[in-house]
Amino acid sequence: MTSAGLLSVSAGLNDGRLENISVDLQRPLVTQLFFGQIPDAVVKTIPYLYTLCAHAQRAVAQAALAAAADELRRPVDAGELWIEMLHENFWRLLLDWPTALGLPQAREAFVAWRGERQGENCLAETQKLLLVVRELAEKCLEIMVDRSTHGEPEAPSLVPEAWLGYWQGKVDHPPVMLRPASVAAAYRARLAEVERAVVALETRTAYPIDAAGEDGWGVAQTLTARGVLTHAVHVVNEKVLNYRVWAPTDVFFADAGALAGLLAGCRFASREEARLALDQAILALDPCVPYEVELHHA
Repeated sequence: MTSAGLLSVSAGLNDGRLENISVDLQRPLVTQLFFGQIPDAVVKTIPYLYTLCAHAQRAVAQAALAAAADELRRPVDAGELWIEMLHENFWRLLLDWPTALGLPQAREAFVAWRGERQGENCLAETQKLLLVVRELAEKCLEIMVDRSTHGEPEAPSLVPEAWLGYWQGKVDHPPVMLRPASVAAAYRARLAEVERAVVALETRTAYPIDAAGEDGWGVAQTLTARGVLTHAVHVVNEKVLNYRVWAPTDVFFADAGALAGLLAGCRFASREEARLALDQAILALDPCVPYEVELHHA
């Protein structure tokens, strides 16, 4: 297991169908390092422990701690956060998805944008790369077997008040996170997210962050390329008593439900075809940790 964790996926192939799908997500107990710390120490440490989407992790940590203390949260660099989100999305759309579908990557275009994303030409280069994404997306969608509706994908919602009740133990179950209806639906949702992010970058729109808190309890949420990121904290006597992070990976792979849902009803002509479909379904849910797959005959 790496410092970020490890996801293990197992499935059986029986008569052309994937059965007995199981997932095992192992995550190191990183947030225990925050217990007993002052809030500022947590904010400074977060980006070093959560290097993937580090800016979003820091921003949502600040928001959760401010909500717990009933204070105004610090301003954030919206452009920095939109670029971070776009970086992860472009990586998947231009490198990982073409590979998963047997198409050539757009590596050169991505590398060129990556080198310019912090410079003065960031917006122009981002708009140029968006054209590459659209062209490649048409080819990717032609290959996918889409079992979902073709309506406009829904943008994820931030509901920190609902998570605050769960964090305080007032409700037994966490709020339900929206799951993609199919692999192609997840892909189209990512495309829509990129389109919205580029417009937000153009118009200098504030980055979505929301928080709720009371009596030392705080919850904050923001968006990442993988979905909604949630941080929750309980502060007593200006020290962190408890801290929890729910990343999209923790929600989608808490059990096999989301993964099995993407593969339900599918029939495969060969073991190789089944393995490709399984990999594509995992990519649709986009774990933020390395994963391994075991496919056996049921």
